[in-house]
Amino acid sequence: MAFLLNRTARSALRLNSQKGDDLLTLSTRSFHVEPGPREKALLAEDPALRRFKSHKKGLRRLKAVGDVLTIVIVAGCCYEIYVKAVMREEARKQAKGSQ
Repeated sequence: MAFLLNRTARSALRLNSQKGDDLLTLSTRSFHVEPGPREKALLAEDPALRRFKSHKKGLRRLKAVGDVLTIVIVAGCCYEIYVKAVMREEARKQAKGSQ
């Protein structure tokens, strides 16, 4: 049954794509329409919500601080791994030298 439905759907798509007015392109075509009064009221700035909005400069500064902190933490982790590897290698050399 699913095969039959699949075949029917494919043939319908094939017929639609062969037509000059493809239904898919008509449905995805968008036209500019002015927003109505309700949409304009919803998009208008609300003074009660102003204190909850993020400010662009502050947000940009916070992102920059976060990026710097991330880099510092990653660099610190890499340094710790390097130090531990060097200390382990020195311990191996000392263990071989004492034998």
